[in-house]
Amino acid sequence: MSENCQSSCGSCSKDCSSRKDPKSLLIQPHALSSIKKVIGVVSGKGGVGKSSVTSILAVVMNKKGYHTAVLDADITGPSIPKAFGITEKAYANEQGLLPVTTKTGIDIMSINLLLENPTDPVVWRGPVIAGTVKQFWQEVIWKDVDYMFVDMPPGTGDVPLTVFQSIPLDGIVIVTSPQDLVSMIVGKAVKMANMLNVPILGLIENYSYFKCPDCDKEHKIFGESHIEETAKQYGLEVLAKLPIDPAIAKACDSGMVEDVNTDIMEQVTLKL
Repeated sequence: MSENCQSSCGSCSKDCSSRKDPKSLLIQPHALSSIKKVIGVVSGKGGVGKSSVTSILAVVMNKKGYHTAVLDADITGPSIPKAFGITEKAYANEQGLLPVTTKTGIDIMSINLLLENPTDPVVWRGPVIAGTVKQFWQEVIWKDVDYMFVDMPPGTGDVPLTVFQSIPLDGIVIVTSPQDLVSMIVGKAVKMANMLNVPILGLIENYSYFKCPDCDKEHKIFGESHIEETAKQYGLEVLAKLPIDPAIAKACDSGMVEDVNTDIMEQVTLKL
């Protein structure tokens, strides 16, 4: 054991004799919860459309007949309620906190469902934010959920670490975009997942191209894709290359993500 050891094995890369299994930090969900599969949606950087991908994955699986749920772990930048057009607040009974259900039956829990005003900032320290994510798992009653999608904030900080260590993930999907720095950003997320023994289901490249509605030609707005090379480098699979679609952006902004055409995401859900 290092003389500077803080017993935080999940965030330490040292292979010492006193190293503890990060899985020992897993916490149990609410006693009344029933959750079959938990999929984390992560990104190495912000602005890649991770929350919209999370929302659409939940919608696709819901359309397939599964009961889906979204745990919005992006505490300081929650956007899931807006994408689903949820304006009501979550409430609790004597047994626990109850998620809000969307018009098509998807269960949602987000900090914005607890704040008095959705534009109120969450000015909290990291440990408090991480503790809130744990509460969303441990104190919310998630009934008969087939697939839960956890929308995480970008990067490799407190919340992703908390989710990786505390929630029994069946796997994660890494969302990225086609810029040149993609390899470095994906690499950080991959290495974090490997350190904590979290399975990686694959990569999704968002904003991959724009298809002109007039000539049907594909334009690489953000440059040529490097996702195939990156996937090969880390031994991962490219699950999908998603286009820039104004219809999806409009649907998320107007709270109608459940109405979007989800055909392009079908190939992703086959791997979940």
